[in-house]
Amino acid sequence: MPTAAVVDAYTKVIEAKKALLEAIKAEGPERIDDWELRNPDSSPVRLSELFGAHDELLVVHNMGSGCSYCTLWADGFRGIADHVERRCALVLCSDDEPARLDSFAKSRGWNFRCVSGQGSDFAKAMGYRNEAGKPLPGVSALHRSADGTIVRTGHTPFGPGDDFCAVWPFFDLLEGGVKEWVPR
Repeated sequence: MPTAAVVDAYTKVIEAKKALLEAIKAEGPERIDDWELRNPDSSPVRLSELFGAHDELLVVHNMGSGCSYCTLWADGFRGIADHVERRCALVLCSDDEPARLDSFAKSRGWNFRCVSGQGSDFAKAMGYRNEAGKPLPGVSALHRSADGTIVRTGHTPFGPGDDFCAVWPFFDLLEGGVKEWVPR
C-alpha cells in the first residue's frame, strides 16, 4: 500500500502534467508549411498526405538509425501504433536517407509509417534540428483544417524519463535504477 507521501507526490506529478499541457495549449496553434518529405522508396510525399483519412497527425521526430535512444522509443511504438492510428495518423520522420530508413525500420519490425526528412528543413522549422545541424528527438501534434491549412497544436522533446518510453519509469522502480544500462 502506498504511503501518504507517495500518494501526495504522485498527485503533484499529475497536477504538474496537467499544468504543462495547459501551458502547451495556451501557446495556441502554429501554422506549418506543407513540407515535402520522402517515402522509403525515395518518392516525394507532402506532409498533408500523411494525415490520410484523419484530420490529426502525430509526427515523431527521430534522429535516425545511429541513435540507440531514438530506436528505443520507436521500438516502443510498435505496441501502440494500431491503437494510436485508430485516433489519428502516426508517422516517424527520420534523419536517415530513405533506403537506410526503410531497411532499418524493417529490421526493427516497425509497423507504422516512416518518412525521411533528409535534405529538407522540416526538422529545423519544427525546432527539432539544432543550430549545428544535429537532429533532435520529439513529437509534434498537427491538425489539418477543412481548407487544407496545417497547424501544430503541441509538441515536446523526447528524453529519458519522459512519458513516451515505458522503460524509464520501470527502471526507476528498481533498487538500482537505470545503472549503466543503455539501449541498443
